[in-house]
Amino acid sequence: MTASSASSAEHRSGTAPGGPPEGAPQLPPSGTDPGNRLYGDDSGLLAALLEGMDTALIALGADGTVTHWNREAESILGWTAAEAVGRRGLTGWAVRKEDAGEVESGLLAALRAPGRQVHEYALLTKDGHRVLVRTQSSAVRGHDGRAVGIYCAFSEVRTQIDLERSIALSEALFDDASWGVVLVDADLRPAAVNARAARALCTGRTALLGRPLGELLSQGVEELEGAVQHVLAQGAPPDPAELWVTLRSAEAERPRRCWRSGFVRLASPLSEEPSPLGVAWLFQDITDIKQAERDGALLRFRSQQLHRAGRAAAECPDPVEAAAVHLDYALAGFADHGLVDLAQPDGAAAGGPLDASDGGPEGGADRTGGPPRLVRALASPAGSPGPCLALPGPGLPVAYPQGHPAAQAHERRGSVRTSAGHDADDGWAADRKWPEGSVHGLCVVLRSRGRTLGVATFLRTPARRPFDRADASYAEEVAARIAAALDLAGAG
Repeated sequence: MTASSASSAEHRSGTAPGGPPEGAPQLPPSGTDPGNRLYGDDSGLLAALLEGMDTALIALGADGTVTHWNREAESILGWTAAEAVGRRGLTGWAVRKEDAGEVESGLLAALRAPGRQVHEYALLTKDGHRVLVRTQSSAVRGHDGRAVGIYCAFSEVRTQIDLERSIALSEALFDDASWGVVLVDADLRPAAVNARAARALCTGRTALLGRPLGELLSQGVEELEGAVQHVLAQGAPPDPAELWVTLRSAEAERPRRCWRSGFVRLASPLSEEPSPLGVAWLFQDITDIKQAERDGALLRFRSQQLHRAGRAAAECPDPVEAAAVHLDYALAGFADHGLVDLAQPDGAAAGGPLDASDGGPEGGADRTGGPPRLVRALASPAGSPGPCLALPGPGLPVAYPQGHPAAQAHERRGSVRTSAGHDADDGWAADRKWPEGSVHGLCVVLRSRGRTLGVATFLRTPARRPFDRADASYAEEVAARIAAALDLAGAG
């Protein structure tokens, strides 16, 4: 920096009038080409840089005289540039006498030490309070390489600790957090992903970056993108949201997941007006918790249905009507159709009651050992919904094909589950003599007093999921009640 420009810079940045004392640090010019400087002089740029810094900065000459003092230093300590520049040393006004030796020796040590020196000192504000600051000091060297002064940048330790704490929190979230964390930019693409989120999405951390969310999720992506857009526009919602999503990855053990999600809008602290940088999406997998809640609610509902069915059936004078009541209550929230077929051995009147001694301990079986005929006794309406009705007897045997699930359940004395699958044709239900539209079937045996009376069949349409083991257990409980009522009626 030339002598004339240095004089102007000192005046604008709070240096002593009349030029700095001998040995004051000469800050380097902004460029080496004098013809390519802002406004034709780098002194204005130097003053703007000093005054616009977010960090407090002071400069001392080789003899310890203050030569520069910016506004942030004034903000922290209260001393103005006019009051500070030109003072020799900091003792007695910016540093207590008790601390002066440590502070000034530490600062001036930067004249002889290479690189930056980092220390923490207790400085004195204008109103007499002490403030702990963290300083970074370094020597300012002249054209000949000799140290002609030092500059010292400092900030309150409290502010520095807050910054370090924020950085540590950010790093911890991406390394050790028990939540998945994804930073989504304004284009709704992941910009940063922590390890737990990458595992939840069944992919690598770098493989996620810049990819649309729709490439990761097949279901739930609209809800997720809508939540991110809402946060970008209006801020984070007050409470976490529960999002059900389905992963596209073939490696997912359970593709459908429930994630409890929180969203935080990220704004730049350096802009005058809030400028959203994106959204931090934090989520935790609660699929097992939600599944347990659903299973508990379903178990309570089914227990209540069994209780209500028992009370309603107790008021029926006809045991066959009581069996129909049990079937009606079982269908609610469980299946779309219900059928009850009773076993009739050869030689018995179709639809007529069986003697308790028929077939020995396995009453309802053919005396010759052949398979029994199954005759329809109860059925839910196949068209419009309504109560299950007892079919008038004597009835004709149902023409079930060989290996039908109902025949298998009767033979095994247990439950048989079956489903049409995704590639089944429209004739799947018709081939099994079931109502049109059925795609999932569950056949359970009717047992009472050690005898097999028949088979109860529950059917579901495509709107429902396939039957599982819990469904089979519930159906067996219903079948036991139906069998007891039909046995009482002498229908088995």
